[in-house]
Amino acid sequence: MNNFNWDKFFLNNYGTPKIELVEGEGVVVKDSQGNIHLDFLSGIAVNSLGHAHPVIVEAVNKQISQLSHTSNFYANKPALDLAEKLIEISGLDAKVFFCNSGAEANEAALKLTRRTGKKNLLSANGSFHGRTIGALSITGQLAKQKPFKPLLSGIKFIDINTKSAVRKIKRNTAAIFLESIQGEGGVVPCTDEFLTNIRQKTLKTKTLMIMDEVQTGMGRTGDWFGYEQSKIKPDVITLAKGLGAGLPMGALLVAGDAKDLFEPGQHGSTFGGNPVVASAALATIKFIEKENLLMNVANMGKLLGELLGQVQGVKEVRGRGLLLGVCLDNLSAEDVEAECKNLGLLINAVTEDTLRIAPAFIVNIEQVQRCAEIIEDAIKNVSKLVQQK
Repeated sequence: MNNFNWDKFFLNNYGTPKIELVEGEGVVVKDSQGNIHLDFLSGIAVNSLGHAHPVIVEAVNKQISQLSHTSNFYANKPALDLAEKLIEISGLDAKVFFCNSGAEANEAALKLTRRTGKKNLLSANGSFHGRTIGALSITGQLAKQKPFKPLLSGIKFIDINTKSAVRKIKRNTAAIFLESIQGEGGVVPCTDEFLTNIRQKTLKTKTLMIMDEVQTGMGRTGDWFGYEQSKIKPDVITLAKGLGAGLPMGALLVAGDAKDLFEPGQHGSTFGGNPVVASAALATIKFIEKENLLMNVANMGKLLGELLGQVQGVKEVRGRGLLLGVCLDNLSAEDVEAECKNLGLLINAVTEDTLRIAPAFIVNIEQVQRCAEIIEDAIKNVSKLVQQK
C-alpha cells in the first residue's frame, strides 16, 4: 500500500503506482520509504543522462535565470541552436518543429501528411505512436484503440518485416509510419532489409516515410537514430523522450520537398521550443558527443544482452543499445517486474512475457552486472512461487 494519496487526487487512467520516487542521482533513485533502486527504465527511455546530472542542472538554472518562455511569436537562441544541432546530427536537409511530447510530434506529422493531397496512411501492427486521437489512430494495438472508436479513417495496418507490407504502399498512400524498434509492442526491431525495401518503395510512390524515433532516437540504440543502421534517410522523423533528457520536449524533423508543406498558421505549439527545455536538450547532446556516450550505449547494451541471454528462464533478448526486451519463458513479466522492484531494480513489463530495459547512457559495468543479477534472482523467485501453486 502507498501512503501518498494518489487515488484521492488523480484520475484512474494510470492505476495506482506502488512507490513514490523522491530523489535520484545518476542511475540510482530513492523512494519515499527510503528504499534505494537501480533505475533501468529512465522514465521510459527519457533520462538519457540519469537523474540530477550537473550538465542539465547548470543549463536549466542558467537559462531560467535569463529567459524562461517566449511562445512562438518570438525566436530564442537555445531553440535555434538546438534545431541546427538536430539537423546536423540527422544528416538531413531538414527543418524542425518543436512541441512537447511524442504524441504531439506524431500529430504534427499526421497533419503534415494531409498537405500532400493524399489521405491514405499505413502503420504497423504492434506499433505505438501516442494516446491522442490522431496518434492512437495510427497505433496498431486494438486494446488501446477500442474504447475510443471511431478514430481517424483511411488507415491500414501492416506487419513489419514482411514483403506484403511493402506491396501495400501505393501511389495514393500519403505516408507510412514506422518505429525502427517497436518499444511498446515488446521491443521488436524492424530488419535493415525491411526498412530498405520500404524506403525504396516510398520513393517510387512518392509516399512519405515517417520514422517514429520517440523511444529509439537521441542515442538510445547506440546511434543517434534507430533507423541509421539500415542506411536509409526518411522524409520525416518524430522525436521526444530522450530529446529533453527529463524535461518535456518533442520535435518533428521534415526533409526534402516535404519541409515546405506547412504554411504559416497551419500548426503550432505554445510551449514548443521553450528556451529552458531547449537548453537542457542542447547540453545533453553536447555532453553525449564530448563523452562519446553512444559508444557506451552500444557497449553496455551488448554486455547486458549477453548477460541476460545466459539467464535460465530468458527465452530471448531483443533490441539494440540500451533499449532491450527480455522475453521470458512461461513466466508473467508483471510478476518478474514486481519482484525486481522488491529487489531494488526498476524495469517494466511491456507485454505479458517481455520486460523492457532502458537505463541512462551513463550506466556502468557494475550497474549492468547488478541488473542482470537481480533479474536472474527475480526469475528464480517467481519460478519457485509458480511451482508451489
